[in-house]
Amino acid sequence: MKKNFIKEIFEKIVEKPPLFLTIGFFIVITLGGLILSTPYVTNSGESTNIVDAFFVAASAACVTGLSPVNTAEHWNTFGHIIILILIQIGGLGVMSLASLIPLILKKRIGIQSRLILKEQLNTENMSGVLKLFRYVLLFTLTIEGLGALFLAIRFVPTYGFLKGLWYAVFHSISAFCNAGFDILGDSLYPLRNDYLVNITIMALIVIGGLGFMVTSEIYNKRELKHLSTHTKLVLTTNIILIIIGGLGFFILESLNGGILTKESFGNGLLISFFQSVSARTAGFYSIDMSQIKNTTSILLMNLMFIGGSPGSTAGGIKTTTFVVLILAVISVIKNQKEPVVFKRSISNDTIKKALSIFVISLTLLVVVCFVLSAMNNLNFIDILFEVVSALGTVGTTRGITDKISGLSKVIIGFCMYLGRIGPMTMALSFGLKSDDRLIRYPEAFISIG
Repeated sequence: MKKNFIKEIFEKIVEKPPLFLTIGFFIVITLGGLILSTPYVTNSGESTNIVDAFFVAASAACVTGLSPVNTAEHWNTFGHIIILILIQIGGLGVMSLASLIPLILKKRIGIQSRLILKEQLNTENMSGVLKLFRYVLLFTLTIEGLGALFLAIRFVPTYGFLKGLWYAVFHSISAFCNAGFDILGDSLYPLRNDYLVNITIMALIVIGGLGFMVTSEIYNKRELKHLSTHTKLVLTTNIILIIIGGLGFFILESLNGGILTKESFGNGLLISFFQSVSARTAGFYSIDMSQIKNTTSILLMNLMFIGGSPGSTAGGIKTTTFVVLILAVISVIKNQKEPVVFKRSISNDTIKKALSIFVISLTLLVVVCFVLSAMNNLNFIDILFEVVSALGTVGTTRGITDKISGLSKVIIGFCMYLGRIGPMTMALSFGLKSDDRLIRYPEAFISIG
């Protein structure tokens, strides 16, 4: 009877892909938190505070990078391995790892598993979902391997073969999965002028944040004119945001005693574009973030809030959501019936979904900032930066992660969790259904603006 009851519950969960992903990530975070709370994974041999352990587990599984403890100093090698596993699971997704075993064993993947994969990979339909899944696994391992190879060129001569190779592998996976965790001790600050390391990390972040659908399409079609509207939109938006973020950071921090005034022109540009790329959900830093101007922080917060692209390892409201809303506003201003991009119209359903994600995310941001401001006697801009970073699964901080209260850490941890699975997935997972009425009511006039 008990077995049948458990089986029934499991079947109900599997039938709802959003619920499966929501619970799946929760289970991964729970297991990771329990392991990280033990004394076997710390350098000191002492247990880690349970709140801090679960916070780090959530941050790793949700590929964020925020941590109340120094990752390099607090955890031993075993702890670093656990964090890296959580990062890889978080980057690829719970279902990708779950489906890997039957794929290796050449077992058939059922229809329910395919539906969950479709939800996780954010594809339009189920046709070709297994082909895309195989591509995701192969592509991920290839890019992470190449990234590790390039980083090893610098790390192996510096730290020795085994340690240097381990550092290269860890930071390659962390960068591709847009996690931002480092085991160097101070992120990339000591290497802020190293072009090889910085460009490699930037490339990994960008590729990981494009989305597997986009990279797959680029690989298969290879010509710009054959690319879908979605892919063209993602690529164009990413290029524009990187340029605006990089030039904006450089200008703001090069004037009036900014943090780049002591850097050369070339190094200043490298740091600026690195922070522009990293702010889009990676969390690495190559300068002291607590010393940047408030105006620069606002610029980075906008980038963090937008985040990466759908079906990627990145968080945020996503680039396509942002652009769709911008195009919708432009269409209203121009008095057009519908937004148009690359000679293709955007449906009302897409606009409504984008608006819903934006409003939910913004509302959550305001509420959490209000609560944390009431609970902690800290600078509001620092709190706002921390919350945006958590919701966007970025991981960049202005140095307050270890200063907030235990309850505040729990709230921030939930924000990271929600940012990874997405507010719409969370809503759908708990039974929100469409309400298609047979009766259509007369339209009401409501004055706007």
